[in-house]
Amino acid sequence: MQTEAAQTEPKQSIIHTRYGFMTIIGILLIITILSAGAAVSFGQVDIPVSQSYRILLHHITGIQIGDVQELTSGSFVDIIWKIRFPRVLMAMFIGAGLTLCGTIMQAAVQNPLADPYILGISSGASLGATFAILIGFGSMGLLGQTGVAFWAFAGAVGASLLVLILASAGGKMTSVKLVLAGMVINALCTAFANFIVYFANNAEGIKTVTFWTMGSLAAASWDKLPLISAAVAAAIFFFLIQFRVLNAMLLGDEAAVTLGIHLGVFRKAYMLITALITGVMVASCGMIGFVGLIIPHLVRGLVGSDHRRLLPASILFGAIFLIWTDVIARTIVPNVELPIGIITALIGAPMFMYMLIKKGYAFGGKN
Repeated sequence: MQTEAAQTEPKQSIIHTRYGFMTIIGILLIITILSAGAAVSFGQVDIPVSQSYRILLHHITGIQIGDVQELTSGSFVDIIWKIRFPRVLMAMFIGAGLTLCGTIMQAAVQNPLADPYILGISSGASLGATFAILIGFGSMGLLGQTGVAFWAFAGAVGASLLVLILASAGGKMTSVKLVLAGMVINALCTAFANFIVYFANNAEGIKTVTFWTMGSLAAASWDKLPLISAAVAAAIFFFLIQFRVLNAMLLGDEAAVTLGIHLGVFRKAYMLITALITGVMVASCGMIGFVGLIIPHLVRGLVGSDHRRLLPASILFGAIFLIWTDVIARTIVPNVELPIGIITALIGAPMFMYMLIKKGYAFGGKN
């Protein structure tokens, strides 16, 4: 009888057990750390990976392995510590942040095609940056070199607020109204940005706008990291403790109400927070597509749709993905750095088509 009962009892995949999940998280953490150390070795000037690890280990922990002169001075030290390592850290935080926002958006609007830019954030930021670059506000003395970032952030947040106001007009906010409002604001901001570009007589400015809209981590530096890291870390901490509400969102509004959860309040709060975080990221590195759309689907197919597991796994996977995508962007063409958005699109679009054809994931439940 015991044997027959054991045979009829459904078997749980080891991935969905606590031990299996913790193993996955441990592996992803190790890969993230190793990737951050190895990625600084690749670029227009190749540096031995072992030397890169030793230089980073000395600067971070003070541990000396090898000649102290080699670890503290020279061109390799400057390249790794002053240029490439801040860029790798920026890629890590941007990848984690975009994936986090994509996961939250897909749950909040109950749409597997949602990404961090669904609320018109990308078009709003593009309009703000285009305005700053082509009209000239990006070089104003009041804001200095941060002018473009300021106007991009202002455009992203402004567009998101308009979407929330529009989606709330005429009654209760719903996921469908959010998506439709985002499409409207996206089209409107895009039209205004194209209007500015059409009448601008600034070839260099248009080239800058084009490069910015494709995304780049070339401007990463130590002084830009505190804001990005603090914003993304705070958002990660907040949403990691919201997994119960996020799981309830997948059940639908009516089911959530029976559980005593007023999704309208949480949906507005989540949308506003993700809009702010995405605005900060877009203002720092431009628009990098497909990360927040693809990574949650890939990880959902691995660990399931429970946000207690999905969020931490997606965050780490997104960080790893963007670290190596940036390496490809700066090394695939000799002496040329491609916008990272081109690489993420070239990788993300075929992956998404494959998932659509295979249908190897389930949005609202376990696989």
